[in-house]
Amino acid sequence: MSASNSTVLPGPGFPAGVDLHWETQRRMVWNEREHTSEERELVYEISWVEELGLWRSFLRSQRKVKS
Repeated sequence: MSASNSTVLPGPGFPAGVDLHWETQRRMVWNEREHTSEERELVYEISWVEELGLWRSFLRSQRKVKS
């Protein structure tokens, strides 16, 4: 199961014209410590790298979704 939500937020410190936004996804992931599957909310920073002509994404935060 995967849900996605995208919001455009201003990116302080980035030059004008840089396309930067955050994407939130909910995914079922394996928790190795507890040996169980759990739903987690993952927040990615998505930005366009003009010099390379591609998008990059970084996992910025994650948290367990409360039932």
